[in-house]
Amino acid sequence: MANLKEKYKESVVPALTQKFGYSNPMLVPKLEKVVVNMAFGIVDKDTQKSVVDDLTKITGQKPVFCKARKSVSNFKLREGMVIGAKVTLRGARMYDFFDRLVNSALPRIRDFHGVSPRGFDGRGNYNMGLKEQTIFPEVDLSRHGAPEQGMDITVVTTAKNNEQARELLSLLGMPFTGR
Repeated sequence: MANLKEKYKESVVPALTQKFGYSNPMLVPKLEKVVVNMAFGIVDKDTQKSVVDDLTKITGQKPVFCKARKSVSNFKLREGMVIGAKVTLRGARMYDFFDRLVNSALPRIRDFHGVSPRGFDGRGNYNMGLKEQTIFPEVDLSRHGAPEQGMDITVVTTAKNNEQARELLSLLGMPFTGR
């Protein structure tokens, strides 16, 4: 969304520059991409289509299918079977999704007190999991036979460490607990 990008340029960049003392505006951390992943396992075609349609509505982009690399007989899994879908968002779609995630989806979680600050990987990227896709307003709740499906969201930033990434995401509106 253009508003979040404008907010980044007008208020986040000066705040980060002041806090961390960047000499060049190109050194200021920014969002690089957001990856949304849904692993649905071995399901029939109708359920798979339903889940993929939900992911398409949520992100505004058609997902790529993830296939099994190995066969596992105990799980009745064969190499090449579709077991998940993922979407990589960049640019305007990334800002739009991040804005909807922070401002409309996360507050709809029951008993929500913020996201865990422990999801950083040490290199400035943040990972979080959601238990169901129904917190997004785009998902039609009246549909019959639609399973509740969780998703993993990875926010990739250009920050060099967790402190810079946490400050960036906090200034963009991510509600962390224990602040």
